[in-house]
Amino acid sequence: MLEVSHISRSYGRFRAVDDVSFRIGQGEIVGLLGHNGAGKTTIMKMLSGYIETDDGSIRVDGIDMASDAKAIQRNLGYLPESPPVYPEMTVAEYLDYVGELKGLEGAAREAEIRRCIGVTDLADRFDQRIHTLSRGYRQRVGVAQALLGSPRLLILDEPTNGLDPAQTEQMRDVIRRVADEATVILSTHIMQEVEAVCDRVLLVHQGRLAVDERLDRLTASNVLIVESTAGLETVRAALGKVAGIGRIESAEPVAAETSRYRITLEAEDATSSTGAAIAAALVGAGAGLSALYPERRDLETLFAEVTLGTTGARQTEVDHAA
Repeated sequence: MLEVSHISRSYGRFRAVDDVSFRIGQGEIVGLLGHNGAGKTTIMKMLSGYIETDDGSIRVDGIDMASDAKAIQRNLGYLPESPPVYPEMTVAEYLDYVGELKGLEGAAREAEIRRCIGVTDLADRFDQRIHTLSRGYRQRVGVAQALLGSPRLLILDEPTNGLDPAQTEQMRDVIRRVADEATVILSTHIMQEVEAVCDRVLLVHQGRLAVDERLDRLTASNVLIVESTAGLETVRAALGKVAGIGRIESAEPVAAETSRYRITLEAEDATSSTGAAIAAALVGAGAGLSALYPERRDLETLFAEVTLGTTGARQTEVDHAA
């Protein structure tokens, strides 16, 4: 669907985006994550055709941005961080105006407006002037205008910025529904936003793509947590013959009589099979077992690893069908 190949962009001597490549398939919700100033907005501007790349190429459904940007833009919806709304207009007037700008006419325009109103739950605000709406509803109006014309690619820049918790959850629901009809790129610096709605993460650091991976694989680890009343040496003895265990170490205690242990596995995808063997070995040795579960990596921890250099930035090469 979207293929970005080695794009770069500089502003004078400052390299805002440096040799970034990725592919996104139809129907994905992808989080473009990074600190403010990491290059996210510049990438989005290039994806929308608002600015040109210095190097590299952008193709949407096989169409090259450099040769036919208008064709791509006809199938693209964009929500800037501050929605481009006219406060004196009603929601109905504004969406009718945007529909006209997008070339929609007559009954087709009316049908599209009704569809977008339904997706964003704006029916009860249809005749209300935009300046009287809450921040959350203005954001919905921004999403509705981006959806007009049934774009195949939707780019949302900080869609929950400034919203309260209830408005944020409402906007997340809207984004999930939108993904039934379009590929979504969600730009944000808020990790919880990515964890709540995205399938995949593109993490940008200092203009370069540091991570490109599915969220479920990013947060998975090859560590199992065991909670037991047995001591460390007893646990090590019980698990001595279990294959696939790399290291056993104490973690923070659970309670006065229960200890927690981190068991690092040799293979990243063996938590299920090895976990069963660990449970059987501990029970067979008479060691009290109160819990056994995989350790989950927090996206915030990964973000710190990359941006602060605690483990070094990395890019995961994954072949995503476009």
